[in-house]
Amino acid sequence: MELKKIREMSEAELNAELTKMKKDLFNLRFQHVTGQLENPIKMRETKRDIARVKTIIREKELAKAQG
Repeated sequence: MELKKIREMSEAELNAELTKMKKDLFNLRFQHVTGQLENPIKMRETKRDIARVKTIIREKELAKAQG
């Protein structure tokens, strides 16, 4: 997911996206353990996307607290 799109989302949308990504990561881990995962790089990308979303959420929280 592009950083520009993430920054344009509202807090509710970000939280919904974070929940969706965590479910995706769980499914990817499950596929990895059972040997059904075709693209292991997808796990890394999903983890990084989760970190990006969490960072943007935190930035918005800090901006709201300051202003």
